[in-house]
Amino acid sequence: MRVLVVNCGSSSIKYQFLDMDTEQVLCKGLAERIGIPGSRIVHKKGEEKTIVEKPMKDHEEALKYVLELITDEKVGGVKDLREIDAVGHRVVHGGEKFTGSVLIDDEVIRALEEYSYLAPLHNPPNIMGIRAIMKLLPGVPNVAVFDTAFHSKMPAKAYLYAIPYEYYKKYKIRRYGFHGTSHRYVSMRTAEILGLDYHKAKIITVHLGNGASVAAVMNGHSIDTSMGFTPLEGLVMGTRCGDIDPSIVTFLMEREGLTAEEVYTILNKKSGVLGLTDGFSSDMRDIEDKALEGDPVCRLALDIYEYRIAKYIGAYVAAMNGVDAIAFTAGVGENSPITRKEICENYLGYLGIKIDDEKNNVKGEERIISTPDSKVKVLIVPTNEELMIARDTKEIIEKGLKQLEY
Repeated sequence: MRVLVVNCGSSSIKYQFLDMDTEQVLCKGLAERIGIPGSRIVHKKGEEKTIVEKPMKDHEEALKYVLELITDEKVGGVKDLREIDAVGHRVVHGGEKFTGSVLIDDEVIRALEEYSYLAPLHNPPNIMGIRAIMKLLPGVPNVAVFDTAFHSKMPAKAYLYAIPYEYYKKYKIRRYGFHGTSHRYVSMRTAEILGLDYHKAKIITVHLGNGASVAAVMNGHSIDTSMGFTPLEGLVMGTRCGDIDPSIVTFLMEREGLTAEEVYTILNKKSGVLGLTDGFSSDMRDIEDKALEGDPVCRLALDIYEYRIAKYIGAYVAAMNGVDAIAFTAGVGENSPITRKEICENYLGYLGIKIDDEKNNVKGEERIISTPDSKVKVLIVPTNEELMIARDTKEIIEKGLKQLEY
């Protein structure tokens, strides 16, 4: 089975085309600046890179060009569109309705539109991508894989906020959590590497990118996660503030004369380490470099960033009454030896964690970085959300075929 994985943003589309018999990536790429001057597609087959610069007015036109590249004789993965067996779509928000991946039909699309009020920046482009693929590849099955689904089995004590219950009943205001596909892949892979029974293990996954979250995965389920009703809650991120006193919002509105939308923009796009460094950078690589040079502002930002992560790890050790392994993933988690080392050595020594400096001194490589006598194992596990989406897509299509045969 060959599966195309599509991840549509408001002005971009990430894609991968995989042969699921071998789980090999046949080709992949990024269409960017859709509907904006300077739009282009960066397409890769192995080490060969192809850049196509042409206007793309919308997602349908961008996907049309993507499909042309996928079937290109030199740089594509197949010769004919009929060789694409299924398409898996990353969808950010499934609300309470979707607790797992699903085959897409008209009813599913209507439900996604209904839940768009919970993810107004993400679900609409996800839906645009689905509609475009259905038009361009008629008859090819589509599967929706949700960021929120892995966290859907959280207990009520973890997902309910202490606000009047009527708001949960009216608007479904609760903790949903995000990065679920990443947390699921990384926790499963961690159990595989360590030879643990996934359904009996206690694993903390630490997804550190420009957006960041921590999840407590117990007995194969996410029982708590740091992101909440939106991706704003939790850790200090590139431009997001993470946890703050909600009264800061009303205080700023009153003192600065700001609208709700203006405060929303500040907390989502001007805060995090970008705000802490007074606008210097939202990129942890820049901040780490300056901190190591002795810059006090960047050193403090890095300390705050690491401290918040360590607090969440500690909280989830308590929530699970123990932990077998901690896995770092995503851009910063996979590529920052200093962040991993300082979090573990400065805050997690009470768990009996010991880091092997030589093993930790790598970027983007899957490995155990704790010493053999460390009581809790610490790992780097590069995330692979596209593979997880493709696996779910394959499983659902095959299950549907078996039901038809029966």
